[in-house]
Amino acid sequence: MIRSDIIRGHLDAIILRLIYEEDRYGYEISKEISVRTDDRFQIKEATLYAVFQRLERKELIESYLGDVSHGSKRRYYKITKLGRAYLKETVEEWNEIKEIVNIFMEGL
Repeated sequence: MIRSDIIRGHLDAIILRLIYEEDRYGYEISKEISVRTDDRFQIKEATLYAVFQRLERKELIESYLGDVSHGSKRRYYKITKLGRAYLKETVEEWNEIKEIVNIFMEGL
């Protein structure tokens, strides 16, 4: 299992990336993170919803109610135009970070 403090600074980008692919609801995002990482990283529900609130405050995502499921409507999240621009910048920044860290970590 990956230590959560290592990934914490990248959660906004990870969640934005998943929402960029398609509108999603919270549990779906949580499961997708677990599946894609072969359960090496799991996001806690409280952390996930804190990220949603932060991204909505920054107007990077919007939420809406979808169809009724298990007795209530699911809240879906979609990325905004501002969110897509932010994600693009974040991906470019991440590629630079990887290059810099690799300079020091390769060969060990």
